[in-house]
Amino acid sequence: MAKISTKAQQMPASAIRKLIPLADAAVEKGVKVYRLNMGQPDIKSPECALNAVKNISLKNVSYSNSAGLMELRKGLVEKYYRKIGINIEVPELIVTVAGSESVLLALEITCNAGDEVLVLEPFYTNYNTFAFMNEISLKAIPTEISKGFQVPDISEFEKAITDRTKAILICNPGNPTGTLYTKESMLALGEIARKHDLFLISDEVYREFCYTDEPHFSAMNIPDLDQNVILVDSVSKRYNLCGARVGCIVSHNKEVMAAAMKYAQARLCPPVLGQIAAIGALDTPQEYFDAVREEYIRRRDYMINGLNAMPGVYTPLPMGAFYTVAELPVDDTEKFARWMLEEFRYENATTMVTPAASFFKTPDRGTNYARIAYVLEIPEMEKALRCLAEGLKQYPGRTEK
Repeated sequence: MAKISTKAQQMPASAIRKLIPLADAAVEKGVKVYRLNMGQPDIKSPECALNAVKNISLKNVSYSNSAGLMELRKGLVEKYYRKIGINIEVPELIVTVAGSESVLLALEITCNAGDEVLVLEPFYTNYNTFAFMNEISLKAIPTEISKGFQVPDISEFEKAITDRTKAILICNPGNPTGTLYTKESMLALGEIARKHDLFLISDEVYREFCYTDEPHFSAMNIPDLDQNVILVDSVSKRYNLCGARVGCIVSHNKEVMAAAMKYAQARLCPPVLGQIAAIGALDTPQEYFDAVREEYIRRRDYMINGLNAMPGVYTPLPMGAFYTVAELPVDDTEKFARWMLEEFRYENATTMVTPAASFFKTPDRGTNYARIAYVLEIPEMEKALRCLAEGLKQYPGRTEK
């Protein structure tokens, strides 16, 4: 029998999606599954985005330019980025197949096989997958739950930098933690990137979900770092268009963008219908964002209070995105998550969370952490948290502090 490649065999499975078959099996048996595991909110997409697709008059769906539809590129530059103080030109933006392709491109462009990228731990698990695909080593800079997973002292970065270090990769606000980095932290990261001439790859797909009075500070606005910053962005979260699969890679660095264009040409073009939805989304009124932000603050506060009221559970207050990382009183959150889906039932329902160990690079870290997304309306979230609390009480591998 023909054998698949060693690389394919060793490819890490998605921590976020690998338990979905267990959830589907439970649903088939008539069990209600409260899904707090994925960043798939129940918020409605903007009408202008949906109408853009409904009202298309194309006779066929043909390829777009590999860099994306010019109407979308210009629209992003003029209607979005310049309005939020990120001053770029159209050639400095290429539309990608969601933010995921942007991260993949950024790593492929900046690193050779065997090079190193520094990441703040815990980090979005697919960063590890993309690094693996390109034979890049991720080096973890640990952050602490007791400090809200904020950026540690810059000396921790200095200790980790070697002659193979090529970039720092961050997510701000953070997935999985919901941590929002301060302007001071961003400037400090810029300083370390400048000092060692490293690329700073900044994943800012959750930019619109910030719950402080101070605005989000983009890596694109770090002074004197124009040639080092690569911005990763997406319409998935901002406009609740996760299935559109449209994002972009942005940089003032001409070499970076020329290389990105070669990769873009190799995959032909981004999804055209998704681009049309994104063009429509550019007309989303501010009232939409204001209402969504208020709704997420309500959900966040309800979830954080609910989690911290459970015996043995602790989670900090996230100031961005729509996730939190919680420490649970269990021996292993992967075992716990599987048990919840396969064995536990409360009023013929169960709750699904994401085990957080794969968001860590440091061995044995995160085994009793879970990422929990506040993506359900509060009445549903109330039931989900009640179910989770009962599961924690009954779990055979519960630990006591």
